Amino acid sequence: MATKAANKRLTKEYVTMQREPPPFVWAVPDEKNILTWNFIIRGPPDSPYAGGEYHGVLLFPSEYPFKPPGIKMYTPSGRFQPDKKICFSMSDFHPGTWNPAWSVATILTGLLSFMLADEITTGSVTTTDSDKRAYAARSHAWNIVQRKFKEAFPDVSD
Repeated sequence: MATKAANKRLTKEYVTMQREPPPFVWAVPDEKNILTWNFIIRGPPDSPYAGGEYHGVLLFPSEYPFKPPGIKMYTPSGRFQPDKKICFSMSDFHPGTWNPAWSVATILTGLLSFMLADEITTGSVTTTDSDKRAYAARSHAWNIVQRKFKEAFPDVSD
């Protein structure tokens, strides 16, 4: 159950994301629980993820924005283990580095930047660029048969 502050902040962030989505990322809160957001990261051109579509989830604590979210990516990418929490500076693995000024857009832009790096961390895997390109090519087909993806993004599931 979201606190009043979390609900207000996440509602405001959703409006902002709708109006000004950052490049390559999109996110929507779950209709039944504003603390759970599904996101899509699209692979930037000139990266091994070009053409890829990566679905994941942000799991916000009820104390958001004062505590960071957990982050998982579901779509196989060659960078992160599917359905395993990812450790990076804007996640619940690092509450001491969390900044309450960060937003959903900031978190996802940071995750994309982290995805493009090669740093090894909890939840990451090591693959070749060729492997990443192969995952990118299969990503949409993989997503559209996943129940969670179809429920979160019915407009993209065709």
